[in-house]
Amino acid sequence: MADPAPATPPPAPAAAAPPRPNPALRMLGIPGLPKKLPSRNWMIFWAVSSAITAGIIYDKREKKRAIAKWSHAVEHLAKEPLPDKLGLAQPRKLTIFLSSPPGDGLRVAQDHYTEYVKPILAASGLDWEFVQGRREGDVRAYMAERVRRTRRGDESKDGADPEKEPTKEELVDAFRKTRGIKEYEGMRGDVVIGRHTWKEYLRGLHEGWLGPLIAPPEPPKPLPATTVPEASTEDKPADEKSAEDKPTEEKPAEEEKKPTRPPQPKPYNTTAEYPSSYLPTTAPTEFAPSAPIREPHLLGFLNTPIRLYRFFNRRKLADDIGREVAAVCLCTYREYQQLAPDADSASPAASDEQPRWEQQKELEWEEKDWIKSVWKEDEPKDAEVAAEVPEKVRTKPVVMDARIAERMRRFQLSPEEEARVAAIVVPEEEVEGWIKGKLRQLYRWGSKKAFENKTGPNTLD
Repeated sequence: MADPAPATPPPAPAAAAPPRPNPALRMLGIPGLPKKLPSRNWMIFWAVSSAITAGIIYDKREKKRAIAKWSHAVEHLAKEPLPDKLGLAQPRKLTIFLSSPPGDGLRVAQDHYTEYVKPILAASGLDWEFVQGRREGDVRAYMAERVRRTRRGDESKDGADPEKEPTKEELVDAFRKTRGIKEYEGMRGDVVIGRHTWKEYLRGLHEGWLGPLIAPPEPPKPLPATTVPEASTEDKPADEKSAEDKPTEEKPAEEEKKPTRPPQPKPYNTTAEYPSSYLPTTAPTEFAPSAPIREPHLLGFLNTPIRLYRFFNRRKLADDIGREVAAVCLCTYREYQQLAPDADSASPAASDEQPRWEQQKELEWEEKDWIKSVWKEDEPKDAEVAAEVPEKVRTKPVVMDARIAERMRRFQLSPEEEARVAAIVVPEEEVEGWIKGKLRQLYRWGSKKAFENKTGPNTLD
């Protein structure tokens, strides 16, 4: 009996038709959107990248908003006319002190000034001059010489050094006096950037007012040790005489190392001489106000978390610096306060110490960010570099004399100015980025073309 024929298999189900793409996307050449979310790794990547990008964009926009707010607060000063119609009166001029931070170059301080300080000064229309210190002690030397130049102009000419040639500033001052150009009679002001510059500024101020006008004589150098005379050649053998008679080979003379920079002047006094120093009677009762500006500068790979936190919060730094610079431009200041003694320092030894002033505590927290090599003693390999700096100022504590401290003034905004600045609203167009600005321009252009009322000679009313 023949086997039955095998049953035919059932027909395979028809394949599902592919989904029709969106006709609008198909006309634009865009493929169909995926039907599922990306993988876990891609989700983590896009979430972290978006969070970092959003943080940077938000902080940058708010930083621009803070700088713009303080710029609007002082821009009315640029519209004020000069005091003299003939142009023979000098305007108010500020002095900007900045120096290279410990462990880094001067360019870092210049970038910090350009980013946070310069926009507000430029909006105010004031004039300013720079004092830049490329090495430790340059600001101290300039500040002391500026004070001594002021004293020479106020006191008798007998105090001037007859052997010293006049400086460029002295020649300019003499030229202005002969031409009848008046000096600015109001308060000028000093802007000091960074704790390291602030310590040199205070040291130079004390040296200029409490030190002599002429550099003190250098201590005599010790006499060289006496050498025992050698025996005469008559008592020497013939072999030694012939060896001495031979001409010695001339060694190539080493090229004299020329200093790359002019030598830094040595200080005219020390901090220990402050109490016994004489303050000139021509010293004003109020010195030019000053404003210490913070400059956070932290180096090191292990400090990356702190540096990232500061990078994402630059808007707060811009607001703090803007407040200080606006107070300088508006010329509102107060006295420096004398700090009360700590409750813990009730011992007799602590009561004998000199009182602490507010100037000593300004920006003191920045010293914690300095590199460790700043606090180490000079090693023999750095002897040449150490010889260029006559006095180490940054690593020493700030010593204040009461006569100088009570004459100093500090820039600070008044409550009325604070209320006026708080009411300033910065337009969004001043702080928006390039993409948002272009989109805004495109929207305005499109709405203008679409909804503007075109009227012409051929249109019907």
